[in-house]
Amino acid sequence: MKRIAIDMDEVMADANLRFREWYERDYARRLTAEEMHGKHYKDMVLPEHRELTMKYPYVEGFFQDMPVIEGSPEVILELSKKYEIFITTAAMQFPTSFVHKYEWLKNHFPFIPTTHFVFCGEKGIILADYLIDDHVRNFKRFTGQGILFTSPHNVHETWTPRVNNWQEVAALLL
Repeated sequence: MKRIAIDMDEVMADANLRFREWYERDYARRLTAEEMHGKHYKDMVLPEHRELTMKYPYVEGFFQDMPVIEGSPEVILELSKKYEIFITTAAMQFPTSFVHKYEWLKNHFPFIPTTHFVFCGEKGIILADYLIDDHVRNFKRFTGQGILFTSPHNVHETWTPRVNNWQEVAALLL
């Protein structure tokens, strides 16, 4: 059985929406799609807000109850019938995220065994046929095929294959 490694944030869990929610909460300012297009978080916000907003992922609760990216549970369930699925999330830089990410995965993806949750830093250590991720840098040392999941910060990255949603993942891998 072939193996698929899947990133969590911005692929399964909508970290962009959480960032925008907290930014609006703290600064009463809603980020537009145009402000987000082609930008990383630090470039989306006003310069005077950067210091605080760049700390969001380190704050207890940031990763708790994130919205699910549309289509991910259904497509991943179908993929799990054909592939061995591992969730590979870069949690090492955000130590307060472990429990929340673990609980989120158990809640939204109960069909994935907890033994297939991989909390890592360097994704190049993952042995899989495919890695679905929103960061091209994670494909650099990965020996399988990287599949770039579109997110506002990576729209200008050149990578093939690229998918824009979970329906495109299904078309590619099912």
